[in-house]
Amino acid sequence: MIAKELINHMIPPLKMTDTVEKAMSWMEELRTNALPVVDGGLFKGFLREETIYDNNQMELHVAELPLSFADAFVLEHQYFYDILKIGSDSSVSMVAVLDTMQLFLGVIPVEDVMVAFAQTAAVQSPGAILVLSMRQIDYSLAEISRLVEAENAKIINSCISNDLLDSERIKLTIKINKLDLTHIAATLERFDYKIIAKYQDASQVIPNEQERLDILLRYLNI
Repeated sequence: MIAKELINHMIPPLKMTDTVEKAMSWMEELRTNALPVVDGGLFKGFLREETIYDNNQMELHVAELPLSFADAFVLEHQYFYDILKIGSDSSVSMVAVLDTMQLFLGVIPVEDVMVAFAQTAAVQSPGAILVLSMRQIDYSLAEISRLVEAENAKIINSCISNDLLDSERIKLTIKINKLDLTHIAATLERFDYKIIAKYQDASQVIPNEQERLDILLRYLNI
């Protein structure tokens, strides 16, 4: 999924000449706490509901208020992982999308990205989850895939996170298209891969959409 495919066209941008009263009305109607601001096709940042309340002058124009998160944007060809990372880094509920000429195309609510992610085959396909711990220099997804495929299974998703207790080690989380991990786990351990968690029923680790978000962000280390 790339950014252009995830734009929510129901959320319009504000112009610098729009009144704060209009901005507040749109926020209430759309049930959002921020809206993008565009000037001459260029993204200038987000006007936040908090900023409006701090100034408390509805007759002002958007140009008269400070904007936030002018760097909270992705280019149209970037993937949903980039959207999540920027959203997390900026602590914003939505991310702007720009084309290759830096012109504003629209915004993507972070919540919409997670809904789209939840519908991907990596999440919806039945399978089980293994979490491996290893030294960074020993990491080879190709080698691990070869061992998994030797047991007539395939890796359908993988995520890497840093080991907070050891800077030289990483944690690799893999989802496998089999529910029974007995033989796969035994094979990996035989080749000195350390298994630190095993979920043969994926519902143990991903029971709802919010936990999917928490897990994904943790695996991305953001």
